[in-house]
Amino acid sequence: MEVLVFKTNIRRRRNVESIVKHISKLGGIIRWNVDLHDKDKILRIESDNLSPRHVENTLQHVGYYCEELQD
Repeated sequence: MEVLVFKTNIRRRRNVESIVKHISKLGGIIRWNVDLHDKDKILRIESDNLSPRHVENTLQHVGYYCEELQD
């Protein structure tokens, strides 16, 4: 299992709700959340074998900024 961490522009609960169907289409996700209280609106994904680029492309395709943060 790996944890992927992304900086996003997801600002509100309704934005999180709007990405649920897109995130759930990505294979290998065990758990995910968005920290709306963090200044970088962090998206954390626990997964098995999920490409960070695939996550970035998926969210960017639906209009959100998404950039993987390195350790």
